[in-house]
Amino acid sequence: MTDALALKPDLGRYGVWTGGSPTPEQAAEIERLGYGAIWVGGSPAADLAFVEPLLAATSTLQVATGIVNVWSAPAAPVAESFHRIEAAHPGRFLLGVGVGHPEATAEYRSPYRALTDYLDALDEAGVPTSRRVLAALGPKVLELAARRSAGAHPYLTTPEHTAGARELVGPSVFLAPEHKVVLSPDATAARQAGRDAVGFYLRLSNYVNNWRRLGFTDRDVRAPGSDRLIDAVVAHGTAQQVAARLGEHLDAGADQVTIQVLGGWKQLLPTLTELAGPLGLTPRD
Repeated sequence: MTDALALKPDLGRYGVWTGGSPTPEQAAEIERLGYGAIWVGGSPAADLAFVEPLLAATSTLQVATGIVNVWSAPAAPVAESFHRIEAAHPGRFLLGVGVGHPEATAEYRSPYRALTDYLDALDEAGVPTSRRVLAALGPKVLELAARRSAGAHPYLTTPEHTAGARELVGPSVFLAPEHKVVLSPDATAARQAGRDAVGFYLRLSNYVNNWRRLGFTDRDVRAPGSDRLIDAVVAHGTAQQVAARLGEHLDAGADQVTIQVLGGWKQLLPTLTELAGPLGLTPRD
């Protein structure tokens, strides 16, 4: 193993993506099931106050942000939060940073420059590149992630995107794509759940443009989204079928797949429990 590869974050093969923070009790169960990390989305505030309770309730689980938004969480207090967490729980927090989408942020301007300025501020505050990743879809930001962070956290992508990203950034860069799941043998119901979750993103240019780069047509990305698109970004079926789909990201070069369970908090632990065996995870007694 090269020195560069040895510096990659090790979060395990599978993590869990949540829209907002789970409870410490849920985090403990996620760890017990064998998942390596929780990625907390929803543009968390700069104080990152949710992180320590999750780490205190667990022993090996890592917590990542998926992602801190540069427009709503200034770099200086985020860096202070990083150092606070790192002092209490060394090596167990990964800072995910991104620019969000222009349609959702009034201040959105020169996103690439805003991201590089933010990274400069993190550098000045001593946040190590080995403990931060960037939300990245297109080649320009993927290349930035490879140069200025440990790697990339692509959202709403496919194994084909993972393969292209791996080819672009090389073997030493950490890749942790997100993928949505619905455990249901009813394809119609599962696709509807997928459309309920994906519909918002059909109005956002960065996701639509990324899907077009992957070969999806205007018809595919027009609301409410074609079956082809929904099936590509939402894994559904039996636990074995969903696990096989998630494994395609690993085969394509992902270091970790971050699983977003659709259907609300009540579905989170039952779904993760059913998936653990087919994913090859070993629950703790």
